[in-house]
Amino acid sequence: MFKITTDSTADLSLEYLKEQGIDCMAVPYIIDDVTYGEGNQLDWKEFYRLMREEEKMPTTSQINPADAKEYFEKYIRDSKEILHIAFTSGMSGTYNSARMAAEEVMEEHPDVKIIVLDSLCASMGEGLLVHKAVKMRDAGKSLEETAQWLQDHVLNLAHLVTVDDLFHLCRGGRVSKTSAIVGSMVGIKPMIHVNDEGKLIVVNKVRGRKKSIATLVQMMEAQMGSWVQENKEDYVFISHGDCLEDAQLLQQMIQEKFGFENFMINNIGPTIGSHSGCGTLALFFMGENR
Repeated sequence: MFKITTDSTADLSLEYLKEQGIDCMAVPYIIDDVTYGEGNQLDWKEFYRLMREEEKMPTTSQINPADAKEYFEKYIRDSKEILHIAFTSGMSGTYNSARMAAEEVMEEHPDVKIIVLDSLCASMGEGLLVHKAVKMRDAGKSLEETAQWLQDHVLNLAHLVTVDDLFHLCRGGRVSKTSAIVGSMVGIKPMIHVNDEGKLIVVNKVRGRKKSIATLVQMMEAQMGSWVQENKEDYVFISHGDCLEDAQLLQQMIQEKFGFENFMINNIGPTIGSHSGCGTLALFFMGENR
């Protein structure tokens, strides 16, 4: 049985990772010149408190090839086959670091096979792709079969996001400072998706939080197409920037409209949260397109 690894950007719970035997590369983030990463993590509640109450503005950095190589080398004694599902190359160089590290490890250890997959996903979109890999591994699929299925279906994995704080989008260059100021005054909430290149794109703007949550459901209906009819047992993943009640409301709306029963909800971790901010709500599902 092959080993599955991923990045902390997948935003999967520690309980899930432990239960499924999945290990994560910790993508670093920095607050007040302190770097948090492998073996040094803030509790996510404290992370969001620092952003809300103390107006801290975290930054992030990518995993470098040397760290990625050291990470893979921890596992090759016990696992000669590894599938690593990496954070989208559209937002970070972490995928390329993992790919280069894997090539070096395989060159030094010819009996080892590591497939590094560019998920083109973020947060629990990446997590949902990991979950698909887990299901295939547990069903007895090979490393190659699993990697191929994921590669073939990665652009069926839709990401729909709304943010509560325009100024985080401003910092990332997604909206102008003027738009952030004016939009915040009148309650504008951007609607965002991750495109086929794995990049965040603002696709719509609505006014008010309730409207933005309802719009997520409307957008989901448009993108699922026939997938919902054929895959009622599929999972829907929801991640949130310390706004659990909104995530639960979104789950309820999706259950009532489409009949899905399998959900996973988790917080957006500090690495993604550094860019998305408090109050972000993100929805992930399989559909006909992104």
